[in-house]
Amino acid sequence: MFVDQVKIYVKGGDGGNGMVAFRREKYVPNGGPAGGDGGNGANVVFEVEEGLRTLMDFRYQRHFKAPRGEHGMSKNMHGRNSKDMIVKVPPGTVVTDDETGEVIADLVEHGQQAVIAKGGRGGRGNSRFATPANPAPEISENGEPGIERNVTLELKLLADVGLVGFPSVGKSTLLSVVTAAKPKIAAYHFTTLVPNLGMVETEDGRSFVMADLPGLIEGAHEGTGLGHQFLRHIERTRVIVHVLDMSGMEGRDPYEDYVTINNELKEYNLRLTERPEIIVANKMDMPEAEEHLKAFKEKVGADAVIFPISAVTRSGLRDLLFAIADKVEETPEFPLEHEEEDLSVNRVMYRHEKQAAEFVITRGSDGAFELTGSKIEKLFKMTDFSREPSIQRFARQLRTMGVDEALRARGAENGDIVRLLDYEFEFVE
Repeated sequence: MFVDQVKIYVKGGDGGNGMVAFRREKYVPNGGPAGGDGGNGANVVFEVEEGLRTLMDFRYQRHFKAPRGEHGMSKNMHGRNSKDMIVKVPPGTVVTDDETGEVIADLVEHGQQAVIAKGGRGGRGNSRFATPANPAPEISENGEPGIERNVTLELKLLADVGLVGFPSVGKSTLLSVVTAAKPKIAAYHFTTLVPNLGMVETEDGRSFVMADLPGLIEGAHEGTGLGHQFLRHIERTRVIVHVLDMSGMEGRDPYEDYVTINNELKEYNLRLTERPEIIVANKMDMPEAEEHLKAFKEKVGADAVIFPISAVTRSGLRDLLFAIADKVEETPEFPLEHEEEDLSVNRVMYRHEKQAAEFVITRGSDGAFELTGSKIEKLFKMTDFSREPSIQRFARQLRTMGVDEALRARGAENGDIVRLLDYEFEFVE
């Protein structure tokens, strides 16, 4: 089964907790704090594996949670950092953040890696909090939570040449005779349900990758037929080979087919029209094909380069493959829309991004004050509430952030409930 789009959840490993400990050795009076830091959590890293051709594995495992760092230990021993979680993906995978729509990574080369969810840093042990004023602190931090996000993986095939055309024009047959690929071929529309890839080698030793894409029909860019879900695979191809049925067996006009398909490519993505196109007049072994080709040439104009072939009898294939190889060699790779177009010029774009509020105060249905915000939630998760000094430190941090003042401004009074995540506190003046 071919899978080319899937949504998954990834979470970096949490950092290990710092420790509260003290030196207790014979003949060492007032040994002092000796709690070690926690180790860093693991990152979730995607790596390109050349042998993979589909996102099928992600249908069965959609949650990737990296291991957390080891907790700090006594005698100032640091917890072990966790090893990165490596997730293999096929070449051509584009990773997009579901919430922001931002492209996180475009993975194309074997071995290429990208960090998709960063692990949290380890919490500090009590040795880190020692000061002349407080030489024996009982404060430590919990590990920082790892980044979690929902992402969409989209596979865009890495083919040099894409075969496009209406169903049953002979794309699969052409692919099967010029490559070792064995696509399913039958005398009905939409035999090809998944894109097929094959390596073509010409007589003079040149080679390129050809993809046979499911048949496009009118309205494909709007989701009609099968073409819509596979149009994305044309985005990376350097050369588009437009296959037309010149026999007229289906009762369609080759010129109308040609105009319709080109319009679909244009509607889907204007960048596709920039690619060089080679027109292939297939099924020339059939009666009336010559007449149809003559009429087609008159309509399309003298400038169009048309290769009459018969995929079944293999006539005309040698010249066609040489022409395709020439086009592939002289055509540069087309960057996807999100890629930097001119890599030779170093550009820096400064975006003014409004700083996210450190906290937001709302009222719950029960009248309680609810605190939300990534910074305040992170502070909360990194606080060890089993120790009084840590709780006092958290209260000071809230006061410094202006939470107390903001709550008073919203009308909070002594004894009111303040909720943060799943925990509730009492507001005390």
